[in-house]
Amino acid sequence: MLLIQMDGSMCRWQDHLSWRKATIEEGGRERRAVEGGKGMDISTEPTRELPSVLTRTAGIDLDQFMDKDRRRILIVDDEPETITLIKHLFIKRGFDVAGAMSGKEALSRLTDINPSLVLLDIMMPEMDGWQAYENLRAVSTVPVIAISAVDQTESIVHALQIGFDDYITKPFNAEEVAARANNVLRRATQKNTVNRIGFTEIQLILDLETQEIFYRGKRIQLTGKMFEVLALLARNAPHLVSYDEMTKNIWNETSAPARNQLKYLVYLLRQEMNEVDDTCEIIKNIDRLGYKLITTNE
Repeated sequence: MLLIQMDGSMCRWQDHLSWRKATIEEGGRERRAVEGGKGMDISTEPTRELPSVLTRTAGIDLDQFMDKDRRRILIVDDEPETITLIKHLFIKRGFDVAGAMSGKEALSRLTDINPSLVLLDIMMPEMDGWQAYENLRAVSTVPVIAISAVDQTESIVHALQIGFDDYITKPFNAEEVAARANNVLRRATQKNTVNRIGFTEIQLILDLETQEIFYRGKRIQLTGKMFEVLALLARNAPHLVSYDEMTKNIWNETSAPARNQLKYLVYLLRQEMNEVDDTCEIIKNIDRLGYKLITTNE
């Protein structure tokens, strides 16, 4: 019996059955490999990186292969050999991995990959690791480990001071990298996620633990009451918070002096943010009603 295939050619029915059987068996083997604890390379170039069953003409259910709960690592380094080495290290340990060869590429892939951890090389052309970290922090709270051939104390201290979760020097030991990555991920998991509030579109992140904010990639340290005002608006965003509700929460009173103090704190907050970007006002006063945080670029 002859069978007309999708490309218009013909083959014997027996040959078609053999092809289908081989396809199903191959897909099953590769799916079991993924389910069995090994990670996947989720970088670009799917025809080389993904299991071959994914590259066939017929469609496939990606939920069989892409585990949304599996931890993902984004490796950023301008040396492809380093990316390949680290990929292999983490794939064996059940992580999904992806690579980026520049800070700019890493930022563009951040949303698609949604990594659990970023390994970021410091010494890169164009956008180096310091600048890439600053831009990344404007839109994400993902843990970041610095990787660098520079083992000077000043560089290590600077990285930890500005917020890197760890620092690994090249050349590195594979077991040490894995152990440090697991420690960072464990700390990130243990840290209550409500400790941070973020708004991607306006590039604003509030750290409720340190009372710092990151606005447009810049770190701003606020006084206690200023932070309370902004945090209250952030928790209720994008809804309006009345004057009385705000003064009640902050000073436990609704008097005229409390309202005047609130207006002054909002003024100071706007001043701090205008020093970073004076083109938009994210705290809006609704006359005679209250304030609200603008979380979109209007």
